[in-house]
This record gives sequence, C-alpha cells and structure tokens, in this order.
Amino acid sequence: MPIDPQALNAALTEHVRPETFPVAVRLAPPGEALPPKTKRPARDLNVQVTICQGVAYSRRYGWVMAVGADDLSCPLAAAVFGFKPMLDYMATGHACYQMYTQTLEAGAATEAAVEKLPHRAFEHVLSAPLQRAAFEPDVVIVYGNAAQVMRLTIAALWRDGGRLASSFSGRIDCSDEILVPLRSGKPEVILPCYGDRVFAQTQDHEMAFSFPFGWAERIAEGLAGTHQGGVRYPIPAYLRYTGQFPAHYEKMNELWAAGEDSLIRGQ
Repeated sequence: MPIDPQALNAALTEHVRPETFPVAVRLAPPGEALPPKTKRPARDLNVQVTICQGVAYSRRYGWVMAVGADDLSCPLAAAVFGFKPMLDYMATGHACYQMYTQTLEAGAATEAAVEKLPHRAFEHVLSAPLQRAAFEPDVVIVYGNAAQVMRLTIAALWRDGGRLASSFSGRIDCSDEILVPLRSGKPEVILPCYGDRVFAQTQDHEMAFSFPFGWAERIAEGLAGTHQGGVRYPIPAYLRYTGQFPAHYEKMNELWAAGEDSLIRGQ
C-alpha cells in the first residue's frame, strides 16, 4: 500500500527533525474544490503574497494555504506559474538586467533556464503542513540546515545509489521547489533564493529539499535504511577520546602522582 502524507511526515520527523513543518504542495487545476479551512491570502488575510510566502505560512504556522492569481504579489511567479501570460519584457532579460545579470543577453539566458508552466494550466498553488494534507501532494518540500538536507540526499540514494543532480541560480526558487521536481521526476536540493529570504523569512542557515510525492516511499525507506546503517541526525559527535588541558591544570596530576600530600589544601 502506498505511503500516505501522515506516514511520510512521521518518518521525516523521526529521522530528520526539521525545525519547521514539511510542506505538501499541489497544483490545483481549475474547478478543483479546496480543502476545508483553506486560507486565501487576499480574502482571509487582506494581503497578497509570493508563492514562497504561501509555503512559509504552511511550514511555520501550520496553515493550509491556496495562492491564486488574486493572491499573488510576485510578477515573476505570476509569469512562471502561468497565472499571467509570459511577457517578452521578462523573456528578453529586462527583469534580470543590472540586478542579477550584466547584460540583457545574460538575463535572457537566466530566464530561459527557469522551469515554467503554460498560461492558466492550473488555478491554485495549494500548500499544507504534511501531517494536515487532506489531498495527494504533487511535491513535498522540507526546509532544514545543510546536515538535514544531506540526510535527505543520502536517503534518496539508498535504493539506487549514484548522485543527485541539482542546479541553482539564486532566483525564483518556487520553480525549483515545485516545477523542477515535477518535470524531472527526481528530488532536488534547493538553494533558497533572494526573494525567499526577503519575503518568506527564510534564514541564512536554511536550505531545502524537494521531491515528487511519488518518491515518498523511497524517501521513508531510505531514511530507515540509512539510520539502521548508522547515518543519523542529529549527527553523533565522536566522544571516545581523552581531552588535553593547560599545563597549569596538568601540574595537579603531577603533584598527585608524586604523592606530595602536603600540597593538598587542608593537609
């Protein structure tokens, strides 16, 4: 029987211990009913948000969120996720030029490398803490420190070995987290982008790891198998050694060894 979101969450909690909730994400097609108690940022919070903010509400607050066209503040995500048509202005590099790239041509190359969806391919980016997901996720996103992301990488390689291949630009990481693993069918190590840090409050020590939900059983199996093999988090420190002390501390051992009891205080 395939693993469900709650069982996957239990495996991640036991073996990875992330500081924030693992997040289930689904690209909800037009007309799909949203789960009960789903929050819409514009309607319920009176704000517009980035997609990474929607994920942050789920991972930090434990809320079920649905970000649609009316909820979205980020023009780049609006174009990349197909909420609005892609513009030549962006495709030809103007949104990159002199902020991320030296030339328009370099900006166009950066934009061309971003995974994108067709216009109006779906209606909402639905996110929820994994343990509360009342839907089948498309992808799962886990934020953590470098050691926790390493732990997940090792788990992903348990069954078949090899290496994971990920790519980074420091920009539009919502595409890296959601669209790239959906298209590749493989896990992705995520370097959070500038906007994720500014708008979603992602901290300097955080990275992320994203994988298609179809990998859930493999990830859980890999976490358990590598744990049994001795790969653990928190990383166990090696403690079986004798420490060294300053010479004026060690003088006490010399005095004890010499039997100079007269130097012991009180004698």
